Amino acid sequence: MRSPAKDQVAFVGVGTTGFTRHGSRSALELGLEASTKAILDAGLTADDIDGVVAVGEPGAPSAPQLIAALGLDAVTHVSRPAPVVMNGITDAVAAVFSGACDHVLVCSAMLMLPWASRGAARDPFRSRVPSGSPGIPESIAMAPAYAAWAGRYLYETGASREVFGRVAVNSRTNAAANPLAVLRDPLTLDDYYAARMIREPQCMLDMDIAVDGADAFVLTTTERARDLPHTPVLVHAASLGLIGKNTEDQLPSLARHGQHVVVEALRAKSDLWIDDVDLFYPYDGFTNITVGWFENCGWCGYGEAEDFLRDNWVDDQARLLLRGRVPVNTHGGSLSEGGTRGTGHVREAVTQLRGAAGERQVDGASVALVTPGGFFFNSQGAVLRRDG
Repeated sequence: MRSPAKDQVAFVGVGTTGFTRHGSRSALELGLEASTKAILDAGLTADDIDGVVAVGEPGAPSAPQLIAALGLDAVTHVSRPAPVVMNGITDAVAAVFSGACDHVLVCSAMLMLPWASRGAARDPFRSRVPSGSPGIPESIAMAPAYAAWAGRYLYETGASREVFGRVAVNSRTNAAANPLAVLRDPLTLDDYYAARMIREPQCMLDMDIAVDGADAFVLTTTERARDLPHTPVLVHAASLGLIGKNTEDQLPSLARHGQHVVVEALRAKSDLWIDDVDLFYPYDGFTNITVGWFENCGWCGYGEAEDFLRDNWVDDQARLLLRGRVPVNTHGGSLSEGGTRGTGHVREAVTQLRGAAGERQVDGASVALVTPGGFFFNSQGAVLRRDG
């Protein structure tokens, strides 16, 4: 598979507001704060930004709104891709590599919207049947699908809920060292088993936590990046992945879906894979998504994740360390830092590869595998590496 953009585009700026469950600021205000921080972090000014990618979170500011508020007077590339974040990153890489713009800002701002069941902290798996439509059978569209497919996974493999519980505990343990995270209290497997069941087999601790906040990134060519303040973090390979039947109720099986397409594309485009990575950031919007990424990336085979996670568990640290050296979601992931739709995973990977993660820093980290998104219509991934 051709990969002409390999290592040619780099992250040079990162900005974040941090996250809260009790916010009162607008999405535009949050997006502007994160964007301003990212531009300054890159050692640039507003005059340098000529591309804006505004990830289309519900209620999030559009690219024209960000451009106007930031006072960007000569923008040559704009887009509004759907979440999850790699939709925006791949668009930014293409824009920079093609010459559509020189320095592109990617912004994702999110709110706990009052009309959304997850934002209202009600049952996130409840059926979303249109009002005035009595008698319509319950759908597995959107959130309920994850419970349905989680149950299918347990049925097919004979695994227990322990496999999901270890994902949740690992995220919470790592979040304790992340000041941006909204949930940092310790969590044990016993706590996981005791949590309120929402829809069998998933409980409250199997789903991400809705938050207010924003993340932003600045990308440019690797050549330009080497003249800026921070060590460039190169986009070595990136891909989205869908199959023909890519909606929740049409997915043929767990044997092949979007995650498989992403992995195949990344392996074809990249010179690096799991034997080379120092950091792994699988999406954990729901714990069974994470289990899928472990298996489909090749850390273990289908149905083997329960034994694999148990074998790679560090008891005295209550977290995962794959093959004795690779941590997983060092920021706490969507389950504990907050449901950022993958921006937190990318931000943490870039921060770690820069060597700027403070207490969380993984010594010598130079390659990260980031796999945001689920397995329906938003599977995606990237291999990022430290320049030099």
